[in-house]
Amino acid sequence: QVQLVESGGGLVQAGGSLRLSCAASGRTFSSYAMGWFRQAPGKEREFVAGISRSGVYTYYADSVKGRFTISRDNAKNTVYLQMDSLKPEDTAIYYCAASEDSLGYRTAGYKYWGQGTQVTVSS
Repeated sequence: QVQLVESGGGLVQAGGSLRLSCAASGRTFSSYAMGWFRQAPGKEREFVAGISRSGVYTYYADSVKGRFTISRDNAKNTVYLQMDSLKPEDTAIYYCAASEDSLGYRTAGYKYWGQGTQVTVSS
């Protein structure tokens, strides 16, 4: 199995940027497709972005396309989420997750989850 620890969350003004990191330990990191999800208060957890095992393929939710960028460094066992042009509606707890299956957007497809990091965007 793999353990995931997110970092990089915080408070930022609208229009600002944050970079989230997710460090993995355990089994070979490159064996997993990785994803970022978020959950706002009173809402269901939703897919944000995903990246294939090699990093060649990426997939984004329409709400973040063009503003967020997912990347990974398999040598460092880390996946990143660069968030630019942040909006108040991006406020949520952000989770990284690992999938033993191919890249996907369904929560059920991800077996391992981090504890989450809070992102708050003020207007």
